Order: sequence, then structure tokens, then C-alpha cells
Amino acid sequence: MKNLKFYFQKALKEGFAIGALNFNNMETLQAIESSCKINNSPMIIAVSESALSYMGDYCIALANTTRKNSRGIFLHLDHGKDFDICKKAIDMGFDSVMIDGSSLPFEENIAITKKVCEYAHKKGVLVEGELGQLKGIEDEINVKDNHYTDPNLAKEFVEKTNVDSLAIAIGTSHGAYKYTGAQTLRFDILEEIEKLLPNFPLVLHGASTVDENLIKNINANGGKIKNAIGINQEQIKLAIKKHNIVKINSDTDLRLAMTSGIRQILKTNLSEFDPRKYLGNGRSEIEKLVDKKITDLFYSYNKI
Repeated sequence: MKNLKFYFQKALKEGFAIGALNFNNMETLQAIESSCKINNSPMIIAVSESALSYMGDYCIALANTTRKNSRGIFLHLDHGKDFDICKKAIDMGFDSVMIDGSSLPFEENIAITKKVCEYAHKKGVLVEGELGQLKGIEDEINVKDNHYTDPNLAKEFVEKTNVDSLAIAIGTSHGAYKYTGAQTLRFDILEEIEKLLPNFPLVLHGASTVDENLIKNINANGGKIKNAIGINQEQIKLAIKKHNIVKINSDTDLRLAMTSGIRQILKTNLSEFDPRKYLGNGRSEIEKLVDKKITDLFYSYNKI
């Protein structure tokens, strides 16, 4: 059976990335699954702690249905803050978990990540660690400044924890309001990390591109989202095609797509009160977004 580790290695060799798309409800998950089937693309469906709390047991039920019906889709815990939440996800049947000790002192980050790895690997579950911090606000995340990943510490971290992949901070940011001006990814840091950790799976969080057309549509239909700026798509492509970035996280873009679809229906049909109509339109917008990401950004089509 082709597990997530197989696809990480395949991505490293063939120059594509696996999207890690967060879901909070059934419609988002349906849209992701549909697009993956059409494009024959592997995908990671991710839930944060707050999303897991919001959905409860329905989360794993929905994910299990998706994994049963589709090949190459893997369930991932995003930004687990402690051992207990990671253990819970592992015991629930997640394919991978992220232990986010990035706010801790370096040695404490190593200790908790190693502890999660030891438990997860016995169950055949992959573990993602994080070193460095991304600024921005999203779910439970609220960090004021970027703290770029130190390449030398990254090498030590991987060697001491036995982690399967590493989320690095090179200039991406959480949320829809990523920058106040021009910003570029620190490819110099990325290259130094790759020299010390050759052929090791690296991850970018906070990599939503924040499509200006979605913003315009939201605002045209009663929204007030101003000065939202995402990551330059060409820079993400470069990180995927020329470097060892094998996993790209995106949450904000999916939220914007759903909001755009819902607002459009509710604004153009004031008498509509059927959730299936407006949530269904939100689902359609997410499907179009995921389809575009698979073909134009991740290059993960026909990789199953």
C-alpha cells in the first residue's frame, strides 16, 4: 500500500508537492475529494485542534469515508500543541500528526517532538515537526513576527528527534493579511537547510495565495475584507520544482472560496434559506480552487 511516506519520496524525486488542505465541514471535504479524483492527485486532509473540537467524532467519520472512497488521501493533525492531542489523533487513526513545539525553547521542542515520534512510529504514523515561527493569525495561531529557521539547528533537530518531515519558516505567513508590502521567500535559508538535510521532506505552512478575485467577489457581495495579501504563487512554484518542499499547507484560501460562494448566493437571492443551496455553492467554489492548485501550483495531478 502506498503510504504518505511513499508520496513524500515520490514528490522529492519528481518535483511536485502534496497539498495539505484544512477542512472544517463536510462540504469542504467533499470538494477536496472530488477534485482529487478528477485529477488523480494525492492529498492531505488536515484538521487543526479547533476544527477537531468543532467537528468532534464527525471529523474522523467524514475522513474515514473519504479515505475509503479515494486513493491517496491522508488525514493529518495540523499544529498539535502537546503530546496528548497528538496521541489522541494517532489513536483515532490519523495518518500523520504535527507536533508544533516551535514556541518552546529548542531543547524542549526536541524533547516533545522526540516523544511524539517514538509513540507515533510504533503505530506507523508519520510526524511533522516545526522549527522557527510564522507570523500571522489563523485558528489558535497568533504570532507577531517571523522567526526564521536556523539551518544548523534544523539539522540537529531532525537528527535528535527522528522526525519524518520539517516545517520551516522562510517568509510564509498565516492568515489572509500576510504582508503590508512586498515580501519574498528566503530561498537563501532554504538552500542552506537543504545542504545540511539533503533529500529530506520540507514543509511550508501559511502558503495560501489569497486570490484577489475571491476577495473582490466577497466584497462585491457584502463582505469587508481589505488589504489581504497572499504568498506569490511563482515563488511557491519555485520552492516546489527546484527545492525539497513536498507539502504545502493552505487553509485561508479554502475559507475565502467558501465565503465567496455563500455570499454570492445570499446576496443575489435574498429569499434563499436552504443551506444546501448556499453551502453547495461554497463547495463548488472550493472545488474550482483545489482543481487549480493541483494543476497550476502543486503539479500533483496523475501522481497516484
